[in-house]
Amino acid sequence: MAYLKINNRPFEKSANNFVDELFRGLPDLFNENSGFVLKEGHVPVNIKETGNEYILEVIAPGFNKADFKIKLDANILTVSAEKKEDEITEADKVQPEKQIRREYSYKSFKRSFTIDDKTDATGIEASYVNGVMILNLPKRKEVREAAKEIIIK
Repeated sequence: MAYLKINNRPFEKSANNFVDELFRGLPDLFNENSGFVLKEGHVPVNIKETGNEYILEVIAPGFNKADFKIKLDANILTVSAEKKEDEITEADKVQPEKQIRREYSYKSFKRSFTIDDKTDATGIEASYVNGVMILNLPKRKEVREAAKEIIIK
């Protein structure tokens, strides 16, 4: 069951209060309890293991592939993203856009993971689909030496 906090302020006749009145009572999707906003610089990550690989799913909606950097240094895998602010164009200077309300923004983040010796670092692949950065970390193939017979001297 979800509880909604509703602010019942008297309606005043102004543009800002009109917009507030339109959005009053809607659930706050990006609050601390929603799962989208965590500590500064963190995003939710799901980690799965299959028979031959590990799968990391970094939840980061609103970014582009070019906003991400994925780096492997020794055994530390770092996933980061930074969204560049939109530049003001000549059309914006002529006909400026007035923002009435801003409830979300894109913040940069950085997450690091320690990978173990079971992971094949040379075969890591990444894809960004529908707001989720998916990293496939293949497991190393275990090379077992063939049994050998020891001759007694």
